[in-house]
This record gives sequence, C-alpha cells and structure tokens, in this order.
Amino acid sequence: MPKPLKAALLSYLLLGAINARAELPPDYRITLLTANFPPFNMAKGGKNFARGDEVQGIATDTVREVFKRAGIDYSLTLRTPWNRVYEQTLALPDHGLLSVARNDKNSAQFKWVGPLAHYESVLLAAPGSALKFENLAQAKGYRVGAYKNGGVSQYLESQKLAVIDSLQDEENLRKLLSGRIELWATSDPVWRTYAKEEDVTELQTVLSFRSEKIYLALNKKTPDEVVDRLQKAMDEVIAEGYGGCSKTPDLCYLIRDRGTP
Repeated sequence: MPKPLKAALLSYLLLGAINARAELPPDYRITLLTANFPPFNMAKGGKNFARGDEVQGIATDTVREVFKRAGIDYSLTLRTPWNRVYEQTLALPDHGLLSVARNDKNSAQFKWVGPLAHYESVLLAAPGSALKFENLAQAKGYRVGAYKNGGVSQYLESQKLAVIDSLQDEENLRKLLSGRIELWATSDPVWRTYAKEEDVTELQTVLSFRSEKIYLALNKKTPDEVVDRLQKAMDEVIAEGYGGCSKTPDLCYLIRDRGTP
C-alpha cells in the first residue's frame, strides 16, 4: 500500500475511533442530587424534598446553564440528609452531586466540574460569647458541631480536629443555642439563612479560616466525554462572567470570584 494512502487510512481509523469513543447514547442522562445548602442549592420554602424547577439557588442556576450548553440531559432532585445523597453519588454510575467542596479526602473519589461558586468556612459561637481565635488549633478541646460529609467537616477532620457531626446543618444551630456544642463549624453565608429562619441574631464569628470552592462532583464511572463537555461549558460560563444570580445580586460575589479550577 502506498505511504500516502496508508497514512490517510490510519488517520481515518483514528478519527473514527475518537468519534466512537465520544458518542453518547441518545437517551443518556445524568441523575443530579443535592441537599439544602442555601443560597447555593435549596428547595422552595425550605422543604427537605424537591425536584426539577422546585430546586433553586445560585449554584443550581449555573448547573442548569452548563448542562444546557453541553447538550446533556439530566434530572435534579433535592433531598436530605446530605450524607445520603453523597454516598449515593459515590456508589451509582451517571450520578452527580452539587455543591461539593473539593479537598484532599474526596478529590480522588469523584470526577469534577467547576468551580460553581465559593464560600467561607467559619466557627460560630452563641450570642454573648467572648471567644475569639487566631487559628484552628485553639478550637481543640471545644465541642465543635459540623455537617456530616460536608466540606467544612471534612477539612476539620483533615486537621485532626474532632467534630460532632449532624445530618442537617441547621440542627447545629439548635445544638449551639442549647449548649450541646460550643462552636458551630459551618459555611458563610449558608449559616445566615438558618439563623434568619430561626430568628436568631448576634451569633459570634470566632474564626474565619478557609475559603472553599464548590463543584459538581460526578461518579467516577461517568464517561470522560461527559465531563469534558460539561467542563468546556463551565469554562465558557466563567469566561463570560455568567452569574446565575440575577435574582439575588447581593450574592453575586459568590459567583464572580470563583476563579478557575
């Protein structure tokens, strides 16, 4: 076979292999899960279950735009507790979870698309507390409540700080006020929503200790073609400055400053 013809045939076969690998079934769909994590993901009226358009939030809006641009179908369900949907996404192919902080503990457990937004990790004390810390080491010896399998809890555990996990973050607010915990390790501005709902004011910020980016976490068996298409769409969204928060302009700083992966 002449060399030019042989080279052309090889190129054709390689191109065919790439296209075959990239092709997805026509009925392909990602099952997206989340839990209440306001203002990033939340159900109308603070309910613990919602589907489709009933799921709101600035990260949710961004994910909808990303899937639209990528041309990939999906379903979206919000339910509690977070730990349940986290473990479900780990176990089941073609499942995704939003919004997840990426860290040393979970980085290898998922495939990632993002960042969607960011938040600040904080330690809070009850109203009237005089506690003020300069670093996390000072929290050792205190009863610290956190959200099971949440980014804040995972980070504290990586820092060898013992935490008392709850299945719902708002439960930690009640524990703090009743004295069952002395510090609440949570996300800012997430905690502000729960405090407002319970009409609690003057919680004390003891320490702001880490800025976390949040992502769409996909099951490890998700095809690379899906991840690549979603990340490409995500990169476009970030480059355009798409906020996903036009309804809540006071929260757009959480989107604008997300940066790149």
